[in-house]
Amino acid sequence: MMDHRRTEPDHNTGISLVTLYGEYTLTSNRKVRCSVNLTEKELVVQRLTSAPVGRNKVTLSLKECIGCRAYREDDNADPAAYLAAYFYPLRRRWMSSGVSRQRVEQCFRLAALQDPRANLEEAEKWARAVRERAARQQQLRDGVLLSELSRPCRMMLLVNPQSGKGQALILYNNHIQRMFNEAGIIHTLVITERQNHARELVKEADLSQWDALVIMSGDGLLYEVINGLLERPDWEEAIRTPLGILPGGSGNALAASVHHYSGASPVSSEELLVSCGFLLCKGLVSRMDLVSIHLSSSPRLFSFLSLAWGFVADVDIESEKYRHVGAARFTVGTLVRLASLRVYKGRLAYLPATKDHNNQQGLRNNMTVHCNNQASSLTPPPVLCRPSRDPSCHNTFHNSCHSNNSLKVRRSESTPSRSATKAPSGPPDSLLVPLDQPLPANWVVVPEEDFVLMLAMYQSHLAEDLLAAPDAVSDDGVIHLFYVRAGISRTALLRLFLAMEKGAHLATNCQHLVHTKVRALRLEPYSPKGIITVDGEVVEYGPLQAEVHRGLSRLITG
Repeated sequence: MMDHRRTEPDHNTGISLVTLYGEYTLTSNRKVRCSVNLTEKELVVQRLTSAPVGRNKVTLSLKECIGCRAYREDDNADPAAYLAAYFYPLRRRWMSSGVSRQRVEQCFRLAALQDPRANLEEAEKWARAVRERAARQQQLRDGVLLSELSRPCRMMLLVNPQSGKGQALILYNNHIQRMFNEAGIIHTLVITERQNHARELVKEADLSQWDALVIMSGDGLLYEVINGLLERPDWEEAIRTPLGILPGGSGNALAASVHHYSGASPVSSEELLVSCGFLLCKGLVSRMDLVSIHLSSSPRLFSFLSLAWGFVADVDIESEKYRHVGAARFTVGTLVRLASLRVYKGRLAYLPATKDHNNQQGLRNNMTVHCNNQASSLTPPPVLCRPSRDPSCHNTFHNSCHSNNSLKVRRSESTPSRSATKAPSGPPDSLLVPLDQPLPANWVVVPEEDFVLMLAMYQSHLAEDLLAAPDAVSDDGVIHLFYVRAGISRTALLRLFLAMEKGAHLATNCQHLVHTKVRALRLEPYSPKGIITVDGEVVEYGPLQAEVHRGLSRLITG
């Protein structure tokens, strides 16, 4: 049966909306016939049987649709065309409580006419309608209107095969490759071979080949990519390239943060991967803060996640020997370090976030995120990716997968911008004085000099199961500074980290824990040896200072 069009009023807007209706058989069972009803917000599938309506009716929200395609089989004797729509709704787990995203495919056979081309045109009309209506389901999150990913979109996917348990490539093959196919995302797979490989690649690559850079690894690979982008002569444009994250390591802090920002309940392991894959396919883009960090003798670097000294840094690095157990390495490392709790001596100072700054953030939350290097404004947002000039590309499901030996990445031939003469590259810091100079009068110096830990966070999660900064968002323009003073017992510290799993540590009223929001900080360790980590990576030990740059980067948050 060919489709019928019905016009129904939208009760919220009063605008008349066209509803598509048709009756088709299931691809999996040609004996089962269904009515298919496409509204502006839902796909409703009803099996045409004598059974009660509720048992045979499926309603799927277009907000949870990542793609739809029309195609024909290779059998020339079969004039039918096929329509496949892909959804990832939140559904209750089979064996445990809670919900997670689970794949649902609806596939129909259209064979009302003897002309194969006419059947394919009918299927393509439905596929376009599903994609277009799904794309119109823009979301308003925290007052910010986020634009959706255009199709087709070109992504470079960087995978570290050694991260975590060494399962990243298997997870890509089992989940991500299929999801990208379903969403019509054209991607180039790059397998990293060594430390700083990704940093070197993005520093020299012609970024016009891709609309987004996606990292499937732990947080360390994204650290490389961000610093590589900011080392380019055209860093001002390069750092606005939208970045995506897929959990493939043991920490997966940013991936857990992105999932948290979506408002979904906590998940882990492969459920977190599917959730982040879904959000990536939806393609909504937010701004992301970066923090500029100055060390005593090393070049300036940029951080997207955290800065740690003391207990947290020691656990992060000392637990590397337990990497084979995945995310559980941090639990093991915490217990080992608790057994021999240390005190770290140093001087900590910070510039508090002012009320004026918070008011500015509130004003910005009413503005629109723009992508493709465009400034923020109150006008409707453009899409993330440049639309294809070829309409037929909407039905292209091709993946361009290369090893590092065969991938040819063109180097940028653009003329260096005026910023190329600046040293170092990246935005200037306006709140910091040189490390060897006294602090400005408006800074606060912490009176204590004995600490158990210092942790500066700019995302919500410190690890997949540690909600360290519950009220953090990707672009709030502040550093969430935590420090624990010496004198805390092992039991109290363990209780603090157990509460952090659900973000409840700030409600424990621990007298040794201090939390404040700052715009810049300075740390001067007194001991000659120790560990300092930035985004989980060891950096030069010694005095340092940091300043947040609000919304400097772009992050695909779904």
